[in-house]
Amino acid sequence: MRIRRGTVLFSLIMMSVVLVTIVNHWSSLKPHAALALNSINKPSIDSRIDASAVIVMNEQTGKILYSKNDQEKLYPASTTKIMTAWIAIEQGELQDRVTVGDEVQLRTKDESTAGLVEGQVLSLQDLLAALMLPSGNDAARTIARYIAEKSSGEAMSAEVSIEYFAKLMNQKAKKVGAKMTHFVNPHGLHSSKHYTTAKDMALIAMQAMKNDTFRQIVNKQEITTKSSSASVTYTNRNLLLQQDGPFSFNGANGIKSGFTDEAGYCLVSSASRNGKNVLAVVLHSTQDGVWTDSQKLLQQGIDAIND
Repeated sequence: MRIRRGTVLFSLIMMSVVLVTIVNHWSSLKPHAALALNSINKPSIDSRIDASAVIVMNEQTGKILYSKNDQEKLYPASTTKIMTAWIAIEQGELQDRVTVGDEVQLRTKDESTAGLVEGQVLSLQDLLAALMLPSGNDAARTIARYIAEKSSGEAMSAEVSIEYFAKLMNQKAKKVGAKMTHFVNPHGLHSSKHYTTAKDMALIAMQAMKNDTFRQIVNKQEITTKSSSASVTYTNRNLLLQQDGPFSFNGANGIKSGFTDEAGYCLVSSASRNGKNVLAVVLHSTQDGVWTDSQKLLQQGIDAIND
């Protein structure tokens, strides 16, 4: 079968036109258009993240730099204590002497504690260290009772004070826009009615980190406290802060880890480099993944701001 020369020539001309059009289209795009963190990088990041939900934000502006399932309802575990500490700092007096009451008898088997004992007297500031560094649930209950009674002007049982304090927590959450969050206790032990999202927790943490006292506490690797019974040195469970540890992160400066069987491993973290501040939330990750996820997210966030 013969193919006419004119037909071949016409086909070649049309192919050339199409190729020129494609080249001109791509060359007209802005140089960095393909570098958006939420689009091009998302599949590669997702494949390296163990957590069910994550978010990283510019801490100064609140801009979301990357997210994955950030509005999925999950359990916050001890990252709950971010809200507990923030309320305590705003509504309490740091130098107030607080007596540990029978609320410490509510502790459950194998929960994290700061070793507080009934009748012990210590400052609210030291209670906050006992809350945030070793993740003391006993400190959370004592703080909740102190704030509840101070706020209401009435003495309360341990159980009633926790309910009262949870209402304060939920009011505060709504105020900062954390609309998909609900708290029922100050420590984060599991309850089906105690939940949040990665985005909500980021909103809460971002506001808490604006408080200088809060920021100073969560950035400490160790704090020595003094009470009526003894001096105790608490070590921070946030492994990103360890200078020579396997999960250390250059510039890390907070803020709170957590774990329950239902919540998995959780971490709200922050870091600052060259005046750039980023905040990341990791929910329902693995034992090692919670740290490596956070390292990746913080680095991605810093790189995105620098770009």
